[in-house]
Amino acid sequence: MQGIVNIQQSEAWNGHEGQHWAEQADRYDTMAEGINGPLLAAAGIGERDRVLDVGCGTGYITRQAARQAARGTVLGVDLSAPMLARARAAAAEEGVANVTFAQGDAQVHPFVDSGYDVAISRGGVMFFSDHVAAFVNLGRALRSGGRLVFAGPQPAGSAGDHARAFAALGPLMREPSPAARGMGSLTDPDRIHEVLDAAGFVDVSIAPVEVPVVWGRDASDAVGFYFATGPVRHNLAEVLPAAVERVRDDVRSALREYETPAGVRLRGGIWLVTATRP
Repeated sequence: MQGIVNIQQSEAWNGHEGQHWAEQADRYDTMAEGINGPLLAAAGIGERDRVLDVGCGTGYITRQAARQAARGTVLGVDLSAPMLARARAAAAEEGVANVTFAQGDAQVHPFVDSGYDVAISRGGVMFFSDHVAAFVNLGRALRSGGRLVFAGPQPAGSAGDHARAFAALGPLMREPSPAARGMGSLTDPDRIHEVLDAAGFVDVSIAPVEVPVVWGRDASDAVGFYFATGPVRHNLAEVLPAAVERVRDDVRSALREYETPAGVRLRGGIWLVTATRP
C-alpha cells in the first residue's frame, strides 16, 4: 500500500465500518442503486476509456465501468482492505478481467500522469482530509480534457423522508462515527465550486438529482440493517438497551409508511458533479 495521509479515515474504514460494508456489500449497493444510473450516464464512459474509480469500496461501480470500457481499463482505489477484498472477489466471480484494485489514499496516490480519460466517484471524494490537494492529484492523473464525475449528498433537510422516518433516532445521534466524519464536507455547491476551481478544473456543473434509497425488504428488515450501520452503532453504544428498543420500535413504525413491493424506499437528494481537466 502506498503512503497514507488520511490516517483517521484509514483506521475507520479498516475497522468495523469497513468490515460491515464488506459483509453487507449487496445491501449497500441496493441502497445506492438509484445513484448508479445518473453517475454512469454523466461519465459517458467509452469502450476504450481508461477509468479511475475513487473511493471504490466494494467495487460495484468499478465493475459497471469496466463493462462499459470493455476494451479499456479501470482502476479502483480505496483505503479499506476488507472492502477491496470483497471487490476483488466479486470481479473474479463475475469474470470482469479489465479491472484492478489498489489500496491507497487517492489524495496522494502516485497515479500515472495523464493516465486516465475519466475519474468517477460514488461519494468517496467526501472523505479527503485536504480536498484541494486531492483534486489536484486527481487532475494530474487525468489527461488533458479528461472528465471528473462524482455524486455526493445534498444537505439533510428537516422535511425530507429520511428526517421523518428516523426522527425518533435523531436525539441520540450526537456525533458522526469515525468513518462518517467528512460526509457533509461537499454538500454546499459553493464549496464544491471553490474546491474544484482551486484545483484547476473547468466547466464545473452541479446538478440536483432525486434518487430512491432502499433500506430493506420491509420495515423490520430496514431497522435491523440501519441499526447495525457504523454511525448508529457508534452513537448507541452507551445508550440503555431499553431506550434503544423503544427507538427501534418508533423507527419501525415510521418506516411502514415507506414500504413498497420493491422494499422500503425513501426519497434522497444528491449532487451530480461534472468537471473537466483543461
